[in-house]
Amino acid sequence: MSAVIFITLLACWAGIAQSALYPHFQAESDDLINFINFKANTTWTAGRNFKHIPDPVAHVKRMCGVLADPNGDRLPRIHYDLKGVQFPDEFDPRKKWPNCPTLQEVRDQGSCGSCWANGAVEAMSDRVCIQSNGNVNVHLSVDDLLACCDSCGYGCNGGFPQAAWDYYFGVGIVSGGNYGTKEGCEPYSIAPCEHHVNGTRPPCSGEGKTPKCTKKCEDGYSIPYTKDKHFAKSSYALENDEDQIKNDLINYGPVEAAFTVYADFLSYKSGVYQHVSGAALGGHAVKLMGYGKEGDTPYWLLANSWNSDWGDGGFFKILRGKNECGIESELVAGLPKV
Repeated sequence: MSAVIFITLLACWAGIAQSALYPHFQAESDDLINFINFKANTTWTAGRNFKHIPDPVAHVKRMCGVLADPNGDRLPRIHYDLKGVQFPDEFDPRKKWPNCPTLQEVRDQGSCGSCWANGAVEAMSDRVCIQSNGNVNVHLSVDDLLACCDSCGYGCNGGFPQAAWDYYFGVGIVSGGNYGTKEGCEPYSIAPCEHHVNGTRPPCSGEGKTPKCTKKCEDGYSIPYTKDKHFAKSSYALENDEDQIKNDLINYGPVEAAFTVYADFLSYKSGVYQHVSGAALGGHAVKLMGYGKEGDTPYWLLANSWNSDWGDGGFFKILRGKNECGIESELVAGLPKV
């Protein structure tokens, strides 16, 4: 058993032990929401996010697409010499790099367990802009990674974050914007859906099918597929250490994080999330962006991929420094060639 898997299991066991202190409520139920808001004395506020989904637990389980990698750690674990380094009390990359528009975005993975690919290309796209000093703005293609990386897992049925960054380094990923944008070589082909409210998106139903690996840009795009590839010059995993994580965020930009989603996470609205009640639903990947404090509670700042109607405009905060739900033990990133 690898050290990372062991640490993650410890975090899960700790979360289960913590939840045993509280009543066990059904996800998205009024009892759960009222308990969190009025009785649990916790650091976050709950509300109904999946109002129009008949079975929100089954729906979220489909979207939790991080699987245990049978190959274990694929990437080297980086270590920074931080002797004498002082970090600011808070950090938000949207303020440091305002000319990088992808930092502001919240994606929608639709009815597909593509979080492992979405979290990867979101951080990759941000880092291309950051490392180019804002001169290169590109959306890297979720579809290219999702469909063509055979070693990454099972497409919409889940995958491995470390393998995604290894693929970026070895094979490269073409450009591709969000669904319906016609931007880049291979835009996202899975439609967004109304996870949370009645609106203009179609309803979420069933599980999205993994797109086919065509290795061909869409009609009208002027650059051939093989010439449109973007590569990393390095890919790596981060240590489970606050300062190591802070250093990487401040110098290079967002990273991909994987963590365990519990039933109460579905109802997150604001504040600093920490697990209170409910069973584990699966592993989920997101983009970890920055950090700070809310009152006396330290947090990590993250972007989810369940569209901007979920949570705090699609973003959320989670307790920092306690490896909450395993959030600090499964972090991967890399440096792009620009």
